[in-house]
Order: sequence, then structure tokens, then C-alpha cells
Amino acid sequence: MKDYDYSQAGAYFVTICTWNKKCIFGEVENAEIRMNECGQVVRNEWLHTENIRSNVELDAFIVMPNHVHGILIIVDDGRGVLQYASTKKHGFSSPSQTLGSIIRGLKSSVTKIINQIRNSHGVPVWQRNYYEHVVRNEPELNKIREYIINNPLNWKTDENYRAD
Repeated sequence: MKDYDYSQAGAYFVTICTWNKKCIFGEVENAEIRMNECGQVVRNEWLHTENIRSNVELDAFIVMPNHVHGILIIVDDGRGVLQYASTKKHGFSSPSQTLGSIIRGLKSSVTKIINQIRNSHGVPVWQRNYYEHVVRNEPELNKIREYIINNPLNWKTDENYRAD
């Protein structure tokens, strides 16, 4: 959202797609994701995000063959976690604490490791940018969690589906 402070405490739903939506993280078999080594890298780095950023808590997420869906919760200044993000506009805060910075860090670390595994230095792993949605209330949060959990079941009708 224009002028929105993405360092603000609250829950954010993100989708990050691979370069040209190529299926490099595994495949879906019998409505279950079967991650390959690259998919495991994404999973491990996603989980590691919470360990290296004190302002982040993780909620539901899934690594799909060519994208990742997840809910990140930005913690409110050590006073606890706000469950939902406000839509109020705020002033500038440190870019290292923003949702964009968190996603850039994840994409960078995953790219470095995957390119080492594939011996493909400099080859893009991710599409530019990502999709984000500010989670505003509990019913919306629960609907997004359900969407994430059921993503493998709905893989062939997913907008990111590719049969390659």
C-alpha cells in the first residue's frame, strides 16, 4: 500500500515466486509437496528468519514447487505481538526492520545457497519483488492459514501452477 509503514507491528501474508515461475523447489504428488534439496534450503532459511530477526515471528507457511506462501508477524517494540497490522500511516523507521528488508534477506540467502548447490553463480532464483497483504483481523488470518495449508491440495488450480 502506498505510504504504508511495513515495519509496523502486525501480520503480513507474503507470496514469493521463483524466476519465471520455474518449479525448482520440488513437486506436488498426491496433494503433498515433495521438496527437493532446493526446497529444503528455502524451508530452512524461512525458519531461520525468526532466529536472526528479533522483530519477527513466523506463522503458517508452505514451500511449493515454484513459490512460497507465508505469514510473518512483526513484533511491536518488545511489548508483545500485535495479531494484525493496522492500516494507519506512520513515519519512516529503520529499513532493516521492514517487511521488504526481511524478504530481501531471505531471498538473498536462499539464492546464495541454491546457486552454490547448482554451481550456477549469478543465476536468478526469484522473480523481482513479491506479493504482500496486510492481515487485518482474525477471520482473515484464519482464511489465509487455511489457504496456505490447502495449497498442495489445490496445486493444479493455483495461479502459480506449472507442469514443468
